[in-house]
Amino acid sequence: MRLILEFLLYASLIIHIILLAVAVFRVWRGENVVDRLVGVDLVSTLTLAMLVLIALILRDSIYIDVALGLGALGFVGILVLSKYVADEQMF
Repeated sequence: MRLILEFLLYASLIIHIILLAVAVFRVWRGENVVDRLVGVDLVSTLTLAMLVLIALILRDSIYIDVALGLGALGFVGILVLSKYVADEQMF
């Protein structure tokens, strides 16, 4: 059972890495600012998922703490960027 779980964790980590590459490409070659903003949000979400998978693989909870902090910063960052895109001013 443990072997199957490890295989699935590694397989899902590889899938997330591939999806992260696609999202980074979308940020790099996005047609407009909104596409790039959605791509940045997706990169943040995939990075969170990868950190949780790494925490499960290595059995170390520090990666989950880092993922929680990154999630909070990513949420605030996306809110600020979307307000800037909508109003063309920061505050």
